[in-house]
Amino acid sequence: MKIINFAEQKTVVNKYMAELRDVQFQKHRAAFRHNLERIGETMAYEISRTLDYSTKAIQTPLGVAPTLLYTDHIVLGTIFRAGLPFHQGFLNVFDEADNAFVSAYRFYKDKECHEVGIHIDYLATPDLNGKTLIIADPMLATGGSMELGLKAFETKGIPAKVHLCCAIAAQQGVDYLASVFKDTDYTLWCGAIDPELNEHMYIVPGLGDAGDLAYGEKS
Repeated sequence: MKIINFAEQKTVVNKYMAELRDVQFQKHRAAFRHNLERIGETMAYEISRTLDYSTKAIQTPLGVAPTLLYTDHIVLGTIFRAGLPFHQGFLNVFDEADNAFVSAYRFYKDKECHEVGIHIDYLATPDLNGKTLIIADPMLATGGSMELGLKAFETKGIPAKVHLCCAIAAQQGVDYLASVFKDTDYTLWCGAIDPELNEHMYIVPGLGDAGDLAYGEKS
């Protein structure tokens, strides 16, 4: 699996990420959602450079313009709920893509809130056989929800290409996915990779709970 860390590059994504982390910026939900969307748009552009292309003749009022257009059949997948604004960024770029959704949420198995489980209870997706699947999930902590989300999607077909996209990842989650998918040509795109998880399995320094910051705290 190939791993791309935007934090190691000279890119505007670093500005968007810095704002997402900022505790003052986080007071404005609309701005927080918008930055997740902008990161998704930038990642989508970079992914577009990896697709297959062919030349198509486009009729203009004055002649014919040969144009390189991508030929991949793209499906954009996301994991509820924090993934929604991130997903929208990809959809702004790949505006004719099919879409897939899965509900995956984490729960604590112990009263000390140290051991985390992942539960999936909703799935809606088109046939994925032979298609290019892009999964958008802004927070990659342990890697469990991304793995289970992908496996849920794959019950509806095996894609030809897979791109796993997150805004912030913990190194532990990156290492886990790299191990699980070591024999694949998948690509993991990260806005930043942070060094650790705390005792409650939150990314440190991270940015907090992306779902709560985007949509309000859950009970």
